[in-house]
Amino acid sequence: MKKEDLDFLLSKILDEYPHLSDINFTVGHPPQAEVHGVLRPVLFEFGIRELIPYHTEQIALALMGGNRRLISHLLRYGYTDLSYYVPGRARFRVNIFSQQGNISIVMRQLPTRVPSMEEMELPPVLKEVAREKNGIVIVTGATGSGKSTTLAAILHEININFPVHVVTLEDPVEFVHKPIRATFNQRELGVDFDTYANGLRAALRQAPKVILVGEMRDRETAEIALTACETGHLVFTTLHTIDVAHTVNRLIGMFELGEERLVRIRLAESLRWIISQRLLPKVGGGRIAAFEIMGSDLRVRETIIHGESEGRTFYEMMEQKKPFGWTTFDMWILDLYEKGLITEETAITYASQRAVVKRGIDNIKAARGEKTTDIEGLKIDVDYSKRIVR
Repeated sequence: MKKEDLDFLLSKILDEYPHLSDINFTVGHPPQAEVHGVLRPVLFEFGIRELIPYHTEQIALALMGGNRRLISHLLRYGYTDLSYYVPGRARFRVNIFSQQGNISIVMRQLPTRVPSMEEMELPPVLKEVAREKNGIVIVTGATGSGKSTTLAAILHEININFPVHVVTLEDPVEFVHKPIRATFNQRELGVDFDTYANGLRAALRQAPKVILVGEMRDRETAEIALTACETGHLVFTTLHTIDVAHTVNRLIGMFELGEERLVRIRLAESLRWIISQRLLPKVGGGRIAAFEIMGSDLRVRETIIHGESEGRTFYEMMEQKKPFGWTTFDMWILDLYEKGLITEETAITYASQRAVVKRGIDNIKAARGEKTTDIEGLKIDVDYSKRIVR
């Protein structure tokens, strides 16, 4: 398949679903577009009811464009990542992988323009994140939860306010930042550097003030990132964790047991913010983001060093610092429910502590004058004692 043919097919899919998030090509299924978290078949007008191995192999070759490094990586490791551009239409982050002897492809559509915090309706406290001068900021969440978009918006905020040098290490480059006040050098894994650790090590010699590490994948990368923070750099990175507490434990767990005490001290001194994200189904269709945000203060630093204990947990600290913009997922979810943006079922399903959210929902219902229970018809039996058989 020629690139022109692939671009034509992708353009047709975009015409059908302009707001799709992903395009899937899997053997045994029709081409599919993911729209608001739901897969929908596409290209029926071309009579493609079910892809065969030949189809996905041709699409994969067209995407890789004869790049020997990408083909070698696919054959050796069973997957490869790349970026792909359809002129005038869209950019994609592409993962090509093998499954049961066949090739599958997932293409994530990337916005062609870097979004602002206001456009994304991000929490106002994230403007404080963009004003940090050093330390580490970690954005976490599942794949597809919007981590890269949030980071892009924070970097855009830096770009419009500060004349600094920013180096990004990405896999692949997703948002292309045009210079406003900041100078960006965006490097792509496999093209401009071979591993995140080596790319980060080299970045320290490139005189940046801000460094973006696409993902903290291993101990070596984490070690160099902490060193960068300690030498006055501001480091942004991501982790695949479900909340703030798991993020701290995951990062510490990358190191050997004998290093734990020192790592806890270094992390306590370097950590500035942890931002966790989840995408929830929205009433009326689409999805909406929920956030968990924790900054750094004396109690947080002490808890990182000594570990969580009864009466001293990250969850409780975030609850207590709500006036300063900190929040737990449960607080954010209850706010979305109160505004009518998500259903009660969604709120409970995505809660971190379901008992807390259920209790919060009952309080909201009571304030509205709504029923908080389905149990009805109960009354006191005043004659009960008279019927007791002695």
